[in-house]
Amino acid sequence: MANPYSEHEQSATPGSEPYYVPAASIWPIVGAVALFLIAMGAGATVGGLFNGQGPWILMSGVGLLLIMLFGWFRDVITESMRGLYSSQMDRSFRQGMSWFIFSEVMFFAAFFGALFYARMIAVPWLGGAGNNAMTHAVLWPDFIAQWPLLMTPGGTETQAMGAWGLPLYNTMILLTSSVTVHIAHTALEQDNRPRLTLFLLLTVLLGALFVYLQGVEYAHAYEEMNLTLDAGVYGNTFFLLTGFHGMHVTLGTLILFIVWLRILRGHFSAERHFAFQAGAWYWHFVDVVWLCLFVFVYIL
Repeated sequence: MANPYSEHEQSATPGSEPYYVPAASIWPIVGAVALFLIAMGAGATVGGLFNGQGPWILMSGVGLLLIMLFGWFRDVITESMRGLYSSQMDRSFRQGMSWFIFSEVMFFAAFFGALFYARMIAVPWLGGAGNNAMTHAVLWPDFIAQWPLLMTPGGTETQAMGAWGLPLYNTMILLTSSVTVHIAHTALEQDNRPRLTLFLLLTVLLGALFVYLQGVEYAHAYEEMNLTLDAGVYGNTFFLLTGFHGMHVTLGTLILFIVWLRILRGHFSAERHFAFQAGAWYWHFVDVVWLCLFVFVYIL
């Protein structure tokens, strides 16, 4: 028997607009399995578990996640192009994207809070601040409480990542990409598709360049600076904050690339283009987070 909600559901109230209710989908459970494999694979890779199979588990999770994204995007695009979405559905998408970005703000707020705690409370406490002079004298009398913490109480040494090399270049790249995506959005609203295609492609290329340069920065940190995840609380906070941000840039680049492919196929109009708008919102959020990272992780 056909799903009675797979098309427009007609309201009993005269004059009200139809509301589309999608059929059951497998993609949420596929995404949940993919995220579980990614988390387990990442933990196994860092911890050396499962006889060195962690990277394979991680990559299988990433592959499954890409399959989920492709399938789910395909279904939503098909529904949108068939004209199944009403203005109420459009409002639902906007609210959903707004809450998603808010959850991402809280996600990074937790990591910035951890950075604040380590820098302003935990490290000074280990250095004897406040009423902890006895603790400092007994446990680590030679420990110097300063940030960046270049030597842990246990004796692990590292170097601080400077702000005026690759991090500055990446800052300029993201700021430029924020301008190009805004120009592309304006071009879409003016129905200038050649300009839209060009500037959105520039945004995607700038995002890919950012991810590449961050990889170069990480290779330099590991190979020449001894700045690793094991390099004390400074290394931990540095890689967690910048690494998760890099993951978000990768996701944002992928979203904008899919939007760009849709534009090549003639999708979107000046009046209806929420997929583009959602991608632009996300991209501006990523840019703002990076500015905070650049100030609080690299400069201060």
